[in-house]
Amino acid sequence: MDITVAVDAMGGDHGTHVTVPAVLRFLDQHPHVNVVLVGLPDAIDAELKAHKAQPGPRLRVHAASEVVTMDESPQSAMKNKKDSSMRVAINLVKSGEAHACVSSGNTGALMATARFVLKTIDGIERPAIAKMLPSVKGTETCVLDLGANADCTPLQLVQFAVMGSSLFAAIKGKDAPAIGLLNIGSEDIKGTETIKATAELLRASRMNFAGNVEGNDLYSGVVDVIVTDGFTGNVALKTSEGIAKMMERFLREEFTRNVFTKALAMLAWPVLSRFKKRIDPRRFNGASLVGLKGIVVKSHGGADRMAFYWALKQAADEASAGVTQRIAEQVQQQLADLAAHPAAVADH
Repeated sequence: MDITVAVDAMGGDHGTHVTVPAVLRFLDQHPHVNVVLVGLPDAIDAELKAHKAQPGPRLRVHAASEVVTMDESPQSAMKNKKDSSMRVAINLVKSGEAHACVSSGNTGALMATARFVLKTIDGIERPAIAKMLPSVKGTETCVLDLGANADCTPLQLVQFAVMGSSLFAAIKGKDAPAIGLLNIGSEDIKGTETIKATAELLRASRMNFAGNVEGNDLYSGVVDVIVTDGFTGNVALKTSEGIAKMMERFLREEFTRNVFTKALAMLAWPVLSRFKKRIDPRRFNGASLVGLKGIVVKSHGGADRMAFYWALKQAADEASAGVTQRIAEQVQQQLADLAAHPAAVADH
């Protein structure tokens, strides 16, 4: 089945200068995918002409008259910009004209709009932001929530586990992914009362709960899915990004310190190049807003063309794997038994 992806062409720090060329490259390499570029027609057409491209059977332009700015409040975007490129792209998913939506726009506005338009899957109280992170084993780990929900109840964290497990199983083709709960220690006695209650619910579920994991396990590959609240997850992700930038800067400074180190850099270039590719965050761009009745992928606001390309791939992969349907099915199967559990009852 051909997949159609609706793209908010105006979103992010660079708008059409990134989204359009990234889409053109993606279409060249993925013949089963069609794209709808949503935004200001004149801006999109100008960028297409700059790349000697034009709309066709697999690429069409859908007009939107407004743009959500990166610093705009979610309330303002929802109330005052009903014809924004972001909202129109999500509307195409709602109507079934597109299987997924990708946007580099304002995260708060995207989440609020997507939740309002698409609604949440039955049994899911709150959507979450999920992202695949690399590991030292060469595998990937799905981590959620990464910023949508600062405060979570134990039952909501269990719902995140269901969504993360379903997403990982669909994309990676692995049954019963191992789930870890982010904590300050691996022992059962550690953590807040919320974390302890969450662990109790996860142990009572049918999911493959591997126990608590610590911050240093984010990239260890010890589990397939790591569950946490949005506050902790966002801090952990931003800390990781900061460390990566620091390492890159330190390496550059040391290899350019003098003539001798510059010569060593030339000799070490093949190794440095492979190292940079392995930790390149652009290859892991694209966070999924899971728990909605439709696929929405958030690209980093400052994404370049390569990074946006990978966000497009994430959306297309999720649509091909039927992620939304799989999450809905798993929610019914996994959460039904927990409704009467003491920890779930106390939750409310």
